[in-house]
Amino acid sequence: MALDSIVNTSLKNLPTTQPPAPKNVLNLFSLKGKVASVTGSSTGIGLAVAESYAQAGADVAIWYNSTPADDKAQAISEKYGVKCKAYKCNVSEAKSVEDVIDQIEKDFGTIDIFVANAGVPWTVGEMIHAEDHKSWQKIIDLDFTGVYYCAKHVGKIFEKKGKGVLILTASMSGHIVNYPQKQAPYNAAKAAVIHLAKSLAVEWSHFARVVSISPGYISTNIGDFVSKEQKDVWLSHIPLGREGTPEELAATYVFIASDAASYVTGVDLIVDGGYTAP
Repeated sequence: MALDSIVNTSLKNLPTTQPPAPKNVLNLFSLKGKVASVTGSSTGIGLAVAESYAQAGADVAIWYNSTPADDKAQAISEKYGVKCKAYKCNVSEAKSVEDVIDQIEKDFGTIDIFVANAGVPWTVGEMIHAEDHKSWQKIIDLDFTGVYYCAKHVGKIFEKKGKGVLILTASMSGHIVNYPQKQAPYNAAKAAVIHLAKSLAVEWSHFARVVSISPGYISTNIGDFVSKEQKDVWLSHIPLGREGTPEELAATYVFIASDAASYVTGVDLIVDGGYTAP
């Protein structure tokens, strides 16, 4: 293809979205009238994000797999006066992901914000000592391929609407190698998530914003398998001297989902108390 044809084709795909109308800066953070969908949101970070979105005025679709969340959805709905429903889905199964996204669009009318947050940690230790390939496959299927399934299908809704916000939960482990735990597969999967977000931000720039968020050590039950001694090593490397709370992290997700971040796309935001700074 000739260079001028490539340029003309690229120009046709330039974004046509406009910045939000000027208003009080605090109003830019409101999610009122928006529909948000959060995978892996029955506990931990995902639940904190879902509740924060409800606090900001959004209707919220909660996703779960092994931990039912209907009661949590009802509690959020009653507490914040928004619509909130729970959906069971294994994000490593493409058809299940597509069916749930389609159902959410039917139930809520649309999807404005999608957070691909579901994932699992690597707990096996040194990769070469894993008994078989199943542990590797589980990490890749849930932490990376599941993100792809979600992005691919919700992206069609965003393209149809001409707008949308996709947020991928990555990890500081996509930037550095954690110590003393050995988790090479998890680190590799999260690095892939970060680059997928940047790539999609460019490909989808004419209809959606895409951002990844990389949490550091956050105090949730996902780290319950880790000994106190190991956590003490973590803390010794965090300049702020402590783990973050889910609520502190969730505030970043609210910012990215809101009009306050209307010019933010294609970046990875690290929220780690300074761990990766030195």
